[in-house]
Amino acid sequence: MASVRVNPSTSKLFLDFRYQSKRYLEYTQLGNTKRNVARLEKLGEKIEMEIQSGTFCYYEHFPESASGKRFAAEALQQQTSQLVTAALITGRPLIGQQTSRLPATPTFMDFAEEWLQESKVGWGESHTKNVQNMIKKHYLPCFGEKEVGCITRAEVLKFRSDLTKVPGRNKNSEGLSANRINKIMNPLKQILDEAADRFEFTTPFARIKPLKVPKSDVQPFTLGEVLRIIDTVREDYKNYYIVRFFTGMRTGEIDGLQWKYVDFERRQILVRETVVAGEVEYTKTDSSQRAIQMSEQVYQALKRQYKATSLVSKFVFCNLKGLPLDHNNVTKRIWYPLLARLKLEKRRPYQSRHTAATLWLAAGEAPEWIAMQMGHSNTEMLFKVYSRFVPNLTRRDGSAFERLLEQKLEELEG
Repeated sequence: MASVRVNPSTSKLFLDFRYQSKRYLEYTQLGNTKRNVARLEKLGEKIEMEIQSGTFCYYEHFPESASGKRFAAEALQQQTSQLVTAALITGRPLIGQQTSRLPATPTFMDFAEEWLQESKVGWGESHTKNVQNMIKKHYLPCFGEKEVGCITRAEVLKFRSDLTKVPGRNKNSEGLSANRINKIMNPLKQILDEAADRFEFTTPFARIKPLKVPKSDVQPFTLGEVLRIIDTVREDYKNYYIVRFFTGMRTGEIDGLQWKYVDFERRQILVRETVVAGEVEYTKTDSSQRAIQMSEQVYQALKRQYKATSLVSKFVFCNLKGLPLDHNNVTKRIWYPLLARLKLEKRRPYQSRHTAATLWLAAGEAPEWIAMQMGHSNTEMLFKVYSRFVPNLTRRDGSAFERLLEQKLEELEG
């Protein structure tokens, strides 16, 4: 049964129906009014009747939609095939036979909008905004008016090359980083790959591999540096940094932490949500959902914080309005000036997470326990990223073999 629905992002109506065992969404520019709803409902009823009677012609109802053009192309291909067969049987040439022009694939702009509406159902709000921004800022100026099926591999490679000339966030940088370029290219690949599947052409992304991203080195603080930071920071941020350094929480996780997820009885912090671009969302991954054990320092810090903010906000760490902290503001006004005052190397606040991991490893905590605290699905990340920060607690650094060799040589000499 065809249904009339409202697109929450545009407040425009769209038709939701099934045809040939598949679900189709046809978006309109009609506003959500009683008259427009009735108009679409009438169209839906007509479509349902035609589907049941076998007379439904998709592209006659929706000639400008991506699906409509695909069905038109299939119909023309079938028509051409029938003409060729007839010509072979009758011996008459195809010259003079009237056939419609093969419908062009939709413009990139039109297909990207359709793809976005279909895909964002499973996305968080921040990711949807990021992709929308990429489409508007990067894709449409280059590909917007082109037919999606006519975009070439050479054009995609040139687009990627041009991204290296786009100024980055750092005014001193020469252009976007390889990592950022890969993130911009990924949704473009999804759009073109999906179009290639629907309209049966070869994706222009064939044999295009992501740019190689230089391995980033972690720069954790020493325990002495951590204690200096906590001792020196403004009093109203002392609890905040104790929790950051001794739990390994991500920035969005600690900024989005709510009192309902702080279990003082079991001494656990339940990571269930995160703040991204000011919006509370589901955590980064399923494995990020976890229970962090409070150390005594974290427990006492949260007890003090409870007295300070529990009556004014549902968020553990908040501004004067009771809203989550703006991490950019905290970084610029609190974090970087603090490092400068202590004459410590300038490092991103995310290094507090790396610091927690290295301190746990240095203390000899079990890697499996650390992985759970950090929200990693396994211990691979620990050994891959942090292994060089593990002290020689068991002397598994080659010295054991060296001692064995020296012992054998001494025995031979004796």
